[in-house]
Amino acid sequence: MTPTTRLLAGAAIAIATAATAPIALAQTITGAGATFPAPIYAKWAEAYKAATGAQLNYQAIGSGGGVKQITAKTVDFGASDDPIPGDELQKSGLAQFPAVIGGVVTVFNLPGIGANALTLDGAVLADIYRGAIKAWNDPAIAKLNPSAKLPSTAITLIYRSDSSGTTAVFTDYLAQVSPAFKASPGAGKTVNWPAGVGGRGNAGVAANVTKIAGAIGYVEYAYAKQNKMSYASMINRDGKVVKADDQTFAAAAAKADWKSAPGFGANLNNQSGADAWPITSASFILMHKSAADGARSAEALKFFRWALSNGQKLAVDLDYVPLPPDVVKAVEASWKDIKDASGKAVLN
Repeated sequence: MTPTTRLLAGAAIAIATAATAPIALAQTITGAGATFPAPIYAKWAEAYKAATGAQLNYQAIGSGGGVKQITAKTVDFGASDDPIPGDELQKSGLAQFPAVIGGVVTVFNLPGIGANALTLDGAVLADIYRGAIKAWNDPAIAKLNPSAKLPSTAITLIYRSDSSGTTAVFTDYLAQVSPAFKASPGAGKTVNWPAGVGGRGNAGVAANVTKIAGAIGYVEYAYAKQNKMSYASMINRDGKVVKADDQTFAAAAAKADWKSAPGFGANLNNQSGADAWPITSASFILMHKSAADGARSAEALKFFRWALSNGQKLAVDLDYVPLPPDVVKAVEASWKDIKDASGKAVLN
């Protein structure tokens, strides 16, 4: 297990200890949810503590867990890669805004087939994950990889066992490109996979793929890159072969209609464009519009204001994509809706 995997595999990422000068409780920010952005939240938190003395405790428990915890008001913010629809946001009294953009990649463990030496398209990937393609030398995979010496090894599906925004992004894409996949197993934070092995969090999926020969899984790109895993190139909507990186994620996000989507919930999957990575998503922050503790909510927003202004290079270093400047302005303007008990915005 690599240092990165050890860092992310636990139920929580605890950023900043009491080794420094005492910090007031109001400056300790608590969050929980998506594992997709956990690597960049860890980097941001480390740098933010160095710059301000404030600290962040973020539990990487999956998007479903993040929604539950913010709904229960046990954390200052929740995080989900699956945006909540506008009517549900209104009903629950939640504000939602994106923090960072990243891509989901298909990782595999296939002896003899190296990193970036495999190409898949949406239809074939959907057939693999609905159990219609069961072996690596299946003619459909071989057709996309004519020069590869594909073994007859059985494919072992690795999937998220927890309620997962990464699963929601991945299955949404497969449902878009495959009517058969849309019918079964369908799209969502959890689905009934036909077979395979579950792993908790992106780190759990990465660990299982690493251990099992013939395995295939889906993780946020930072996990694949940091753990030096093999991942497939994809044929995108325009019929072009693209490799995963911050440039192809940015290309997918370039045409996103952020402002018309409630809570900025733009869908970045299967976007047109020769360079667009087909499985791309923003990761979203959830906070109560009526803050139970205005000071704590203000501290959380200060953290994200710093991250959106000063943490962009750190995001790029991990191959995430910063939000476009106009989206940052719109996000910060939306924070006026987060108010304390007196009805005043918690953050000026």
